[in-house]
Amino acid sequence: MRNVLAVLTATLLAQTVAAQAPAAGAARAEARAAAASNPGNELECLVEPHMVVNVGSSVDGVLEQVLVNRGDQVRRGQVVARLQSGVEAAAAKLSEARVEFARRKLERSKSLVDKQLISTQEMDELATEVKLREEELRKDEETLKLRTIVSPIDGVVVERRLTPGEFIRTDKSVVLRLAQIDPLNIEVIAPARMFRTVQVGMSGRVSLAPMFPGSHAAKVVVVDKVVDAASGTLGVRLQLPNPENRIPAGIKCSVVIGR
Repeated sequence: MRNVLAVLTATLLAQTVAAQAPAAGAARAEARAAAASNPGNELECLVEPHMVVNVGSSVDGVLEQVLVNRGDQVRRGQVVARLQSGVEAAAAKLSEARVEFARRKLERSKSLVDKQLISTQEMDELATEVKLREEELRKDEETLKLRTIVSPIDGVVVERRLTPGEFIRTDKSVVLRLAQIDPLNIEVIAPARMFRTVQVGMSGRVSLAPMFPGSHAAKVVVVDKVVDAASGTLGVRLQLPNPENRIPAGIKCSVVIGR
């Protein structure tokens, strides 16, 4: 059941994100007209992801693995893809061997200092060599880490754009598109007369009928400081907790603020 829900959520998100620019603009225009003509307290709104992230790579390379698919839930820091890294892995192993050799060389030389067979300057050079080798190893390990792509957010996979074997460029390639839907953004177009009455921190009740029964508690997090003069409206954003990603983004809703 959870797999079916995850795929349904990702499908709705993919449709929402793909048509985000024109659809969101049309929806906001419709909401502005409704808000301007609505004398009541209930306002139309749209459920949107908290954020949408295009995940790529900070280095060029050939994609070796993509470990997630559309609809999968991901956690922040989770490995979602890998680039081919044979050369970088070999360089890291070589640096590790050099560090171990430099450390053994330093340990052997300590007994020679006590016997005054080598100078203090030579010992200092050996200790410095160990530090330099350790820094080279750290650099090669960090270079190797760049071949692993991790999720920057907790969310769901909306779209998988590349497959193993394709070349990734840092300036234009997107491997995955992720959306964070806990919490959700509730985007509201309110009449300008509500500017003085709606404040950040106020509560609201969101209705998602007919898809979800009842009302859901949300909190105002943004009140625009610029009013749209043409329609006499302003934007308001509420945040709606969405544990387990039960509610999909991209659906219409209604909200009453101040209850």
